[in-house]
Amino acid sequence: MSGTTTATRTAVAPLTTEDAELLLGAARAAAEEAGVTVSVTVLDAGGHLLAFRRDDRAVLISGETSIRKAYTALQLNAPTADLVEAVQPGAPFHTLPTALDRPLLFIAGGLPVHRDGRLIGAIGVGGGAPEQDHGFAAAALETLAALV
Repeated sequence: MSGTTTATRTAVAPLTTEDAELLLGAARAAAEEAGVTVSVTVLDAGGHLLAFRRDDRAVLISGETSIRKAYTALQLNAPTADLVEAVQPGAPFHTLPTALDRPLLFIAGGLPVHRDGRLIGAIGVGGGAPEQDHGFAAAALETLAALV
């Protein structure tokens, strides 16, 4: 016996497909209320796609944008809106390499999803103005938090 102790681990419920569908629906409802057509992506903590929706009226690139925003929020565990300054020339993330098959995207609309202080996934919204996308994602997180 080495005499070392390990920290007690507390189980945290993972992001489920039901959670993901709730996030997707809440973000789309917030966008529809604002008269904006968006695409929404929800990833689990491992970066696996749990839910995705691109409305037929949405700009085609909005689907890829929502995916990239979600991956960025997940990989950096931060809202993408908070990262814009960090990617300007000469800033810390300006030349940040990534092991992802998708490049990072540093505009608002991607948010990490936490439960009990732990990262369990991410949501990305694309199709509106960056501030709108951020608001739609935040509204979805508030909806999920209200149910937990």
